[in-house]
Amino acid sequence: MTLPNERRVAVLRTEDFLKDLLNPQKTPRVPKEIRQRASACLRHYPSSYHMDKAKEIAPTIFGEWDSEYTQHSDYYFDTERNK
Repeated sequence: MTLPNERRVAVLRTEDFLKDLLNPQKTPRVPKEIRQRASACLRHYPSSYHMDKAKEIAPTIFGEWDSEYTQHSDYYFDTERNK
């Protein structure tokens, strides 16, 4: 079962991943077509405004923002890279 904070972090980590795909410094051998697809996905990806609204409207779906998991990049993403 997915917990609300895990769902929120998945959305935020996916955004980080898609942005990394657009950056040739971070992902040097990614084909142009994949970069274009990542860009298309980000075009309609939820902005921080929309995620803030989701926090207000659906806390049971996306969890509490004021938890230790708020800093998704520091808590999850960087620890994954350091494994």
